Amino acid sequence: MFVISQSDKRPMYLQIMEQMKQRIAVGDWAAGQAIPSIRQLAVDIGVSVITVKRAYLELEREGVIITRQGKGCFVSSDSELASRIREQELAQHLEQAVRSAALLGVSPKNLEKRIRAIYEHVTDEEKEPI
Repeated sequence: MFVISQSDKRPMYLQIMEQMKQRIAVGDWAAGQAIPSIRQLAVDIGVSVITVKRAYLELEREGVIITRQGKGCFVSSDSELASRIREQELAQHLEQAVRSAALLGVSPKNLEKRIRAIYEHVTDEEKEPI
C-alpha cells in the first residue's frame, strides 16, 4: 500500500517514486516483475493519472522500470537494481548528515568519530543474542 502525505513538502510524484524504489530495495518487487498500471495505481492511491505517469516516466528515465508497449510496466531486469537503490539511499542519508553537521559547525574529524561510534554501537546491538 502506498501512502501519500499531503503534509509532506515533496511533490506527490516523488513520494510515489520513493515508495516504489523502497519496494524494489527490500525485495517486495523483484527484477522483471510486473507493476501496477498507471491508471490502477492512480485509482488505488487516489491521485491523478498525470501524477503517477510523471513518477513512472522519471523511474523509467532512471532505469528503475521499463515499459513494454501493450504489455505494461515492469521492474528493470537489472539484477543489481535493488543494491543500487540501497546505495543511493545511503548516499542521500550521509549527505544529509554531513550537511547538518556542517551547519552545526562539526568538524569532519569529529563527524567521522561520531559516525564510527554510532556504527560500532549499531553493529554491537546486532551481535547481541535475542
